[in-house]
Amino acid sequence: MGSEKATGVAGDNHIPVEGTPERILAERNLVRKLDTRVLPTIVLIYILNYIDRLAVTTARLEGLEQDLHLSDLQYNVVLSILYVSYIPAQILSNMLLNWLSRYIGFCVLSWGLLSTLTGITQSYGGILATRICIGIPESAFYPGSKLIRTLELSFRSAILFSGLLVSNAFGSLIAAGILSNMEGTLGIHAWRWYGAITMFVGLNSMWLLPDYPANTRWMSSQECRLAQARLAEDVGEADQDTVGDSPFKGLWMAIKEPKVWVFATMNTAQLLGLSFIIFFPTLTSTFGFNTTVSLLLVAPPWILATILCCLNAWHADRTGERFFHQTGWWWGACVGFIITLSTHNIGARYVSLFLMACAVLGSSITPVWASNTFPRPPAKRAAIIGIVNAIGNLGNVMGSYTWKAEWGPDYHQSIIISFVAFVVSTILSITLRQWIIWDNKKLDQNENVALDGLDRTRVEEAARLEGITFEQAMQRRKGFRYLY
Repeated sequence: MGSEKATGVAGDNHIPVEGTPERILAERNLVRKLDTRVLPTIVLIYILNYIDRLAVTTARLEGLEQDLHLSDLQYNVVLSILYVSYIPAQILSNMLLNWLSRYIGFCVLSWGLLSTLTGITQSYGGILATRICIGIPESAFYPGSKLIRTLELSFRSAILFSGLLVSNAFGSLIAAGILSNMEGTLGIHAWRWYGAITMFVGLNSMWLLPDYPANTRWMSSQECRLAQARLAEDVGEADQDTVGDSPFKGLWMAIKEPKVWVFATMNTAQLLGLSFIIFFPTLTSTFGFNTTVSLLLVAPPWILATILCCLNAWHADRTGERFFHQTGWWWGACVGFIITLSTHNIGARYVSLFLMACAVLGSSITPVWASNTFPRPPAKRAAIIGIVNAIGNLGNVMGSYTWKAEWGPDYHQSIIISFVAFVVSTILSITLRQWIIWDNKKLDQNENVALDGLDRTRVEEAARLEGITFEQAMQRRKGFRYLY
């Protein structure tokens, strides 16, 4: 391996050498093929996932609490109980996802079935049971989608994340259609039809969702190798686990990383600040319009956020910058909070909702930043993304209780809590940025620090995939720097 030279193609499957016109064309075709198959499927599942989440909040406007005889406290418990299973299952799910094929497709099918069962519940206990169970299959999707790796990580993640934003916009539009046109159909309230829609699309997800590129049947062996070579070029190591890199070893390595816990705490504060998302229909309903208009007003802020999300991520990839592309949007939301606290003018308050919606753009950068900070081995990266997302969802649990009906219609206390949460997450984000800058300074002073804990097998595999010598691969590994 150490003496193998690049000669126009590299090893088996004839991978063109990096930088040649043949390689550029091959990469362009590969990325196009992956994007047209993987991204639409994941975006569709994102929409499914968040329509299910929004179903409980939009159903509140049209019969849920009355049908099940729920008090305000019981309704908040229904919102938060999902996280009892969702949070702990995320870590284990991400560890399994790194090893099992078609795992996400199976989980989508499972939560489609459970969502349908939610629609036939007749009591508080029944809906609690289904919401607890649905958290297990749903835990696989969001952190698992972040394991899809390309060099354009921020932009691809933003495309995936746009599914969330689109669902926030059009999930409410779909809700408006269901609540307006299906009320009383077959003698039941309209909110009970949400599960049937989710189940229909969930049944199709098994064939809509392809496998990972490394073992996908619709990719040639050359394309599989090229996909792996692109990932190896990112940090100078092959993006694969060695024999000793088991899921539980990856978990142990993740637990020992101090920065992981700063990321997790920052994500918790961030998601607490974003707790207004699931109450967006409630916020627009305070403008005094009817249910359908209130739901229609939800869409424009999320359409703007979707467009800005892609632009923000594209620029983050072009510049390699992470901190301002994440944190700056939180500051805009804080301006929106101040506007909402300062006036009852409907126009001004609606503008504030646009600023608040854009705060979610920071969430699309957080898992990418964590992935950039801990790129290898994959078992460790998978555990870290699971930990950051799982612990971060504690913010969602707390947020379920910060928008009490008794604080309406102004919800000043709720807004202040979100404001403070973004201040805390900003402080932690600044801490991470300075920490990573310090790590890079150590690498500048002594590049050999980049080789600490290095697994020679992954470097050898990177050299083989890229068609370069082992020594060249080592030099590339020494040149690795963290993004901040």
